[in-house]
Amino acid sequence: MSLLKTVLDFLFGKDPDIFDEKGNVSHNLPRKKWESWHQRTKIDPHHNWRSHTGRTGNLNKKK
Repeated sequence: MSLLKTVLDFLFGKDPDIFDEKGNVSHNLPRKKWESWHQRTKIDPHHNWRSHTGRTGNLNKKK
């Protein structure tokens, strides 16, 4: 049975395991990983996507 399941998974893909019973996305990550993500994306101004203004060139750069 395991060989058949492996072949079917290869041909048709695996079922995603990120959905809960209601069909909502639910990532099962440890609390520490969520906190480090929060530190990086919201608190660190370099990675804060909310204050991102797009790409800007350095006009004073001399070659």
